[in-house]
Amino acid sequence: MDHGTQADYDLVFADEAAKVGQFADRILGWLRDMDGDSPYQITRLEHSLQSATRAERDGADDETVICALLHDIGDVLAPANHSEVAAALLAPYVSEKNHWIVKHHGLFQGYYWFQFMGEDRNARDRYRDHEHYQACVDFCANWDQPSFDPDYDTLPLEHFETRIRELFAREPRSFF
Repeated sequence: MDHGTQADYDLVFADEAAKVGQFADRILGWLRDMDGDSPYQITRLEHSLQSATRAERDGADDETVICALLHDIGDVLAPANHSEVAAALLAPYVSEKNHWIVKHHGLFQGYYWFQFMGEDRNARDRYRDHEHYQACVDFCANWDQPSFDPDYDTLPLEHFETRIRELFAREPRSFF
């Protein structure tokens, strides 16, 4: 595109703006894709909804509730590094704190199961001095880890849809 004109780039920018406008619909579709087979007693979607429901009931702000809902959305796209993928999707729209928590929650969640794979369950402690360490510990302990309960009174996806749309309607931060 080194020979591109203003008109060429205007087309590209218009296309990108249209895609950003449809991003919430794509997010909702990816969440619905998580409502399938699961090795857990509930689906991945139900886990995500349960995490968000717990966050909301604990009084978390809207952005944090939606981060709790979307923390595992990377499972749809890249199961091997789902935390980083979810964090990358959220980065232009959320606080640095929420981005950090989502990005690191997989490692911090390992506290509950790494020992079953011969790994160090305390691997998260390499971040012990980070300002968001305790917030990530709390995220996992209060919202992620307990949210595999088939009997929990979980709110439906429709309950969160407006807040999803509001979050992704924000002007995204540029990282250039």
